[in-house]
Amino acid sequence: MSLIRANLKCLRPTPNFLCSANVSRGARLYQRGAAPSHDIPQGIPPPLKGIKILDLSRVLAGPTATMLLADLGADVIKVEEVTRGDDTRSWNPPSAPNVADAPAPHLPDESAYFLAVNRNKRSMTVNFKKPEGLAVVHKLVAQSDVLVENFISGKLDELGLGWEDCRKINPRLIYASVTGYGQTGPYSKAAGYDVIIEGEAGLMHITGEPDGPPCKVGVAVTDIATGLYTHGAVMAALLSRQQTGKGVWIDCNLFESQLAGLANIASNYLIAGQEAGRHGTAHPSIVPYQVFPCKNGFIMIGAGNDKQFTLLATKVLKRPELATDPKFNTNGSRVANRAELVQIITDALQQQERDHWLKELTGLGVPFGPINNIKQTFEHPQAVARGATIEVDACHPRAGKVKLVAPAVHYNGKRMPVDRPPPYLSQHTDEILEELGYSAEMIDALRQKGIV
Repeated sequence: MSLIRANLKCLRPTPNFLCSANVSRGARLYQRGAAPSHDIPQGIPPPLKGIKILDLSRVLAGPTATMLLADLGADVIKVEEVTRGDDTRSWNPPSAPNVADAPAPHLPDESAYFLAVNRNKRSMTVNFKKPEGLAVVHKLVAQSDVLVENFISGKLDELGLGWEDCRKINPRLIYASVTGYGQTGPYSKAAGYDVIIEGEAGLMHITGEPDGPPCKVGVAVTDIATGLYTHGAVMAALLSRQQTGKGVWIDCNLFESQLAGLANIASNYLIAGQEAGRHGTAHPSIVPYQVFPCKNGFIMIGAGNDKQFTLLATKVLKRPELATDPKFNTNGSRVANRAELVQIITDALQQQERDHWLKELTGLGVPFGPINNIKQTFEHPQAVARGATIEVDACHPRAGKVKLVAPAVHYNGKRMPVDRPPPYLSQHTDEILEELGYSAEMIDALRQKGIV
């Protein structure tokens, strides 16, 4: 019995004692959180140890899901195209320069994009369009707990690796399909791209300045959200299999993930028929709640209620009369007089540099934050205190020490370890084939034929 099967038997619902703390901005920024109780061991055993995941996905959504599962201890085998591998391997610059005497010198440098979402995995290359390669993948299917793929709906059926094909080989297999639009409907055969779905599923329409064109978000948030949904769905399917003994076909897609991500904007339309618009960094229903320019930078201020606005007016802007002015003394009146109030605040904040206003706002209870560039983000005191970046203990064979964003979640005060750097292309092909029972001579024959 694998660890997860044993662990899942022990799962019981537990109360969720979540509370909100009225913590000042300064305390949040500069104080480390309380350490876990000494009677609770730090960290947890890898909950997915013993679970094998066959990863046929590429680019971002699928690899994000499998990376999160790998972080939890699953053995993720990333199967890639023989000569080029995952598309993102060629998405450079930037890339990590090779160390001296790096293996596989014929390969390009390791791209930063690929390194971002492929930690804790093993890589093998297989041409499963050929019968010998398909036989290799079928052996992997037979041994796997989970398969994750992001081919256009129906494509793997043509190759003998569809859901029906795989569950005949392994009835307990969890098969996660990540597509653009789902397995059914008029768009089911269409390819899915984050930036296209952002436009088609409403996100671009609400992103950008009111008098400007629609904008995409700065990172591929639809892909990332879909990866998170897929990761959660796989965990749920493992629980389901524990109860039923049967595999599950997961249908996860960018379009519906983005629809779900519209949150209150979607609800406004479905409940009240209210069409949304673009508001830049501002909030349609709260004022002031946006980015303001300072003398040498920008700052986000979100006075979400009358008390917070009074504090902003009296303690920061030194304009106590604003808090009692009928045009501004309630949120509704502030929304009605948005342009006038925003101009008043802008004029005041542009008199001093950003750091001055950060000090003035610290500890008042008014939500605020600087607009940081990426360098400032990783130098942020909280990022430093929490160890938000890591260097993988095991050196990358080609790139040496690789610095990555750390897994985001702590368990009993400790993150799950990153034991493997992202693999270079085909790094573990021989190792995995040997595990499947292939001899050195058989592996060499497959390589000579271009199968691996």
